[in-house]
Amino acid sequence: MQVSDFTFDLPPELIAQAPLPERSASRLLHLDGASGALADRHVRDLPDLLRPGDLLVFNDTRVIPARLHGRKRDSGGRVEVLVERLEDRHQVLAHLRASKSPGAGVWLWLEEAAEAQVLGREGDLFRLRFIDPVLEVLERHGHMPLPPYIDRPDTQDDRRRYQTVFARAPGAVAAPTAGLHFDEALLERIRARGVETASVTLHVGAGTFQPVRVQDIREHVMHAEWVQVSARTCDQVAACKARGGRVVAVGTTSVRSLESAARGGALAPFEGDTRLFIVPGYDYRVVDALVTNFHLPESTLLMLVSAFAGRDQVLAAYRHAVRERYRFFSYGDAMFMTRRPLEPTEL
Repeated sequence: MQVSDFTFDLPPELIAQAPLPERSASRLLHLDGASGALADRHVRDLPDLLRPGDLLVFNDTRVIPARLHGRKRDSGGRVEVLVERLEDRHQVLAHLRASKSPGAGVWLWLEEAAEAQVLGREGDLFRLRFIDPVLEVLERHGHMPLPPYIDRPDTQDDRRRYQTVFARAPGAVAAPTAGLHFDEALLERIRARGVETASVTLHVGAGTFQPVRVQDIREHVMHAEWVQVSARTCDQVAACKARGGRVVAVGTTSVRSLESAARGGALAPFEGDTRLFIVPGYDYRVVDALVTNFHLPESTLLMLVSAFAGRDQVLAAYRHAVRERYRFFSYGDAMFMTRRPLEPTEL
């Protein structure tokens, strides 16, 4: 398949620039994977689409305020740092923008408050060492790393709204956005429906916004992201399957976590990096249904959902969403989709 097979026309005004006042007030487009049927709903209707015995799996990663502005201490040249990965309490891998890339040994003075030294490069990333503990610096002085298509500076409210209510493990530089629609009242209604919940951790990287730069998608190499799927979550999935329930992933990051942990054939505890790239023809091992936001044209995430519910059906759903003026991307509306069974020719 070609990357151009995953494009669609999106009017710029449909790209949500801010969240709605209420998390669960967003619209929800229901796509039945078996038939392709569509229904316009709201996120608050999600409990009606779930069944007693289902298992809802969330990504509990926590977005860190990963963006810092500053200058090179010696030359005064401006820099922007976007932390990609926490290596330890003082050391990170980061994207660094500057008029001239700093070499090893250069000191940075960030947000007029924190010092960091460039230790070297690893591919497109820079290894930095902070004098003070990194998370303390970021929490005090960092900016929330809003996606590039949100055309405004971050605000204090983004610290709350670009974060799920169940965020626990700090390390993401982009939110698992399907989870942004859930509030405590909705979660309580879901539990009252007889639906259980479980969690995985995938620290979303900035690479999630990087375009696919090759035409033949088989040549694309996914960026690495750190994943943890616990033994408890594996046991919950097994129990769900045994009682005839569905595993419902909240977000593509939960999908990639569960499917990465099942690469050996059966779901098993997993901790480490994943580069799993899911494209049409992929045989899902774990996930039966999916809650997800709308994704960028020609993106790896659009390819993943196309693999889940069928490319033609997904693109038809996106055209419907455009006609009906759904709000797109991180702060936008959502979809609930069930899996389309693979044809024998696709296996």
